[in-house]
Amino acid sequence: MTATLPAAASAPQRSGSRPSRPARTRRGRRNALTGWLFALPTALFVLLLFGLPLALVLQMSASDWPLLGGNQGFNLPQNYVDAIDNRFFLDSVWFTLKYTVLTTVILLALSLGLAMLVQESTRWKGLLRTSFLVPSALGLASASLLFYVIYSPIAGPFAGLMKAWGFTFLGTPDGALWSTIFLIVWRYAGFYMLLMLVGLQGIPDDVYEAARIDGASRWQTFRSVTIPLLRPTLALTTVLCVTGSLLAFEQFYILTKGGPDNSTITVVQLIYGIAFQGQNDLGVAGALSVIVLLALVVINIAQIRAFGKKAED
Repeated sequence: MTATLPAAASAPQRSGSRPSRPARTRRGRRNALTGWLFALPTALFVLLLFGLPLALVLQMSASDWPLLGGNQGFNLPQNYVDAIDNRFFLDSVWFTLKYTVLTTVILLALSLGLAMLVQESTRWKGLLRTSFLVPSALGLASASLLFYVIYSPIAGPFAGLMKAWGFTFLGTPDGALWSTIFLIVWRYAGFYMLLMLVGLQGIPDDVYEAARIDGASRWQTFRSVTIPLLRPTLALTTVLCVTGSLLAFEQFYILTKGGPDNSTITVVQLIYGIAFQGQNDLGVAGALSVIVLLALVVINIAQIRAFGKKAED
């Protein structure tokens, strides 16, 4: 008779067996610690450049805080009442919203058209992409100064025409608005074109081929294929464009100084004026800044949810 060993004793242990639970726990902790160490520089950067200034603005908005003199005590909610009661508050909000809507619609439509043009063009593709993208390399303040000279009725290239025809680019409210919008479109169309181009190149060619086989026209393909598959890119560009337009400051500060007749004052210009010109009141300026921040958060959440719902549909 031969004795048989138990199966557990006779079977050799596999070299690739699953590690024990304590080993997996230690490995998970090491991975988590490594992740936190990688994220620590960015977290410190955000804390120093966003968290601490935000805390200071919140403290200012709840305090009597003149520009010269420092914190004079708690006065919530008086600063918010004074910010809303400012005589330029409603006009600046209305102008900022009007400027945001016009700029967003024009920029998105033009950038999508440019992206489709440089995507389909073959011979001049490189030249067109470079030409449209070059203005994006120029800073907004520098571009505003450049257009300030172009619009000048004295030293600008159109000074003779303006003198002969009796008009100025920045002399009327509508002229100042559309002249500034032209500057922004020239400056940012190439940047948004690049984002749109990336989104278009991410759409599979098989989808367009299937649409052509089904007999869809170019317009039907654009409406039923391109736009639905481009929604994530459209959501990103819309959020960026709306946020940038609501926070407009440099272009109007350099080109119009809020004129003519205070017709081009944006909300951020109003904050700057309350803080450093006229009132010199950091408390009221901080309260208005908090209001703008909350409005931006609400608007961006609404945009993201709207695009997300359309994508699900």
